[in-house]
Amino acid sequence: MAKRRASTGDEVSLFPFLSILACLIGALVMLIVVLVVAQMGKAEGRTMEEIQRAQDYLDIKKEIQERQKVDDLVKDKLKELEQLQKDLEETQARYAKLRKLLDSSKDVQEQNKEISQQLQKELDDVLLEIDGLKKAQKETKQEIAALMAELEKRKVPKDKKPPPVMVQPSGSGMPESTKVYFVEALGGQLKVLDAWGEEYRFAAKDEVVVADHKFNWMLEELKKDPNSLLLFLVRDDGYSAFAKGAGWAQGSYGIRVGKLPIPGRGELQLSMFDKYRGKLPEPPPPPEIGPDGNPIPPPGGTPPPGGAPPPGQTPPPGGAPPK
Repeated sequence: MAKRRASTGDEVSLFPFLSILACLIGALVMLIVVLVVAQMGKAEGRTMEEIQRAQDYLDIKKEIQERQKVDDLVKDKLKELEQLQKDLEETQARYAKLRKLLDSSKDVQEQNKEISQQLQKELDDVLLEIDGLKKAQKETKQEIAALMAELEKRKVPKDKKPPPVMVQPSGSGMPESTKVYFVEALGGQLKVLDAWGEEYRFAAKDEVVVADHKFNWMLEELKKDPNSLLLFLVRDDGYSAFAKGAGWAQGSYGIRVGKLPIPGRGELQLSMFDKYRGKLPEPPPPPEIGPDGNPIPPPGGTPPPGGAPPPGQTPPPGGAPPK
């Protein structure tokens, strides 16, 4: 039986290196799995129907932008046509004036022969100018007709409404105790969305925001609950209205205010906020105004918020309420 060869020196063991390599591979595999799961989580809550609606919204927006370009071109052509029409009328008036001078008596023509020849030349130039203006006017009308036909072809059908907008909570979420009340800011208006069972719309003007009974009553109720959040859904034309409403709510009542920009004109869908939405009772009727212009307080109490402040004491939105 062969004998085992004696060791000639210290041997190198590869076991520790292989252990470290195996641990590194395992850690990389775990990291890849976590990244894949996190990436899949980003699409949670978004269905194929919502993705298709978003794509439809982008298509309609692009179509509206193209129509706007054509509309601007039509306006430019109409202005050009209006200028041509004005130049034509002025030139025709000059032509009538020159014709009247040429039709004067022969004695005057002989005395002013040189002037008459100059007038005749100017008259010929005016006739050429009129012909050119009429030709340009005809070409401009044809271009406008072609642009109007293109604009009609690009017109979005009335039955094709903009896709609805799914409003989603931003960030990492909200505490379960949060009570959210929605106000939509669009154009020059503010709209309270179903805070007490109905939508309430009012003008976003300083004097209206300060004195509106229902809006100020709602702010007073929200002030009593530290968990309340007044969330403004701001359309692309509603930033001025948001500034007035949010400034008054924060400055005068100290209410926590949030903002979510809303793209497009689609109908708002707030189903993802169902568990957070707060509800209020029906607002009381506005207080009666006395002969002095001040609200008449109810028996045993002060006038409810939202009544018209006394003359000369109307604070600006965002300022302190009158004392």
